[in-house]
Amino acid sequence: MVFNLAVPMTLAYLTTPLLGLVDTAVVGRLGEASLIGGLAVGAILIDLALTTFNFLRSGTTGLTAQAFGRADAVEIQATLLRSLMIGVTCGLILLALTPLLLAIGLYLMDPGDKVAIATQQYVQIRMFGAPLALGNYAVLGWLIGLGRTKTGLLLQIVLNGTNIALSFLMGLHLGFGIEGVAAATVISELLALLLGLSICHRLLAGNKRPSSERLFDRAALWRLANLNADIMLRSFALLFAFAFFTAQGAELGEQTLAANAVLMNFLMIAGYFLDGLATSAEQLVGRAIGANYRAGFVRSLRLTLAWNLCMAALLSLIFGLFGETLIAVMTTLESVRMEASHYLLLAALLPLTGVLAFQMDGVFIGATWSREMSRMMLVSLSAYLIAWWLLQDFANTGLWLALHIFLLVRGLTLSVRLPVRVRQAFRQS
Repeated sequence: MVFNLAVPMTLAYLTTPLLGLVDTAVVGRLGEASLIGGLAVGAILIDLALTTFNFLRSGTTGLTAQAFGRADAVEIQATLLRSLMIGVTCGLILLALTPLLLAIGLYLMDPGDKVAIATQQYVQIRMFGAPLALGNYAVLGWLIGLGRTKTGLLLQIVLNGTNIALSFLMGLHLGFGIEGVAAATVISELLALLLGLSICHRLLAGNKRPSSERLFDRAALWRLANLNADIMLRSFALLFAFAFFTAQGAELGEQTLAANAVLMNFLMIAGYFLDGLATSAEQLVGRAIGANYRAGFVRSLRLTLAWNLCMAALLSLIFGLFGETLIAVMTTLESVRMEASHYLLLAALLPLTGVLAFQMDGVFIGATWSREMSRMMLVSLSAYLIAWWLLQDFANTGLWLALHIFLLVRGLTLSVRLPVRVRQAFRQS
């Protein structure tokens, strides 16, 4: 059951970095370095804008799984419709704010005139897809909440596969350049959303449509708003933690910055696999909470934790044994390779120190205990900054140790809060 839910989403997550590589390869063939820079800066701005609304995926998953556990067909549909309304509305607001977002982003990043022009060309087109992208977040979260991760995989394959094909077609063969790459993404988002909505419509029970009063129920909307705010705060804190790691690495020198960037790919790769297993925890835990079934909750927790630990141990072993080879694949610079080798063991252990954080994220998202997530993230971030302050005399080794402490504290603090929340959730069972 765990792997039936986890494997499709792991494969779905793995299609995302492939898309980024293809877009870079397409723009890289246009013969202008400024276009590559424009794509990189533009992608960062788009990712920051859309990542803000990640709650549309995770929040929708938890609420849908709980409604599914209660066998509440009306609330299942209402959750999808509420999330779609919020997603499309927020996407339209982002589109309207595009000039402001561009102005602030280019001012802060100061990429140079040619790169700035390329960034504007890319972002102005990509932002037309913001309502579509956020709509896809809602659809994907709803399908995961129902346990239909294979359907989620299908949508991600359609989205990213179409995007890759259209990027080559429009960016290179039709000669639209970076604007063609941006338009390819928008078209792909539209196709994926139309397919997703078609699939959702077939899954909806025609005689279980929510009334307008149910759809706009103040308590349900307030719960969703609180859930969204907490997940947003947690996401920003997480982004800050990794940005801080990069910034401190930059202060230690160019070679250290490059080596850290190479090694952080190990955590990114591990994240795709552990996130897939966390997705299964979201669905199983949410269903148990909705059904008020404590035994099911405990069994789901144990199963997903056991598989997460096995996966983390395997990943750490692979990184430890083949890390030098992976470093060589990612960079040809001998100085960077040597620098990265010094910290290979610390990077290879990241899946093990971070496994509990990934696991607990899945559990708390599925249970919609978002307030604990945001609070414990702030506690973990504080521990991270204090650890770096205490360990900064150890230079980059201290920075990596602080990162490990951050991941450990994230998992441990949520684990400490888990028994309390379980007792509260299952008082009547």
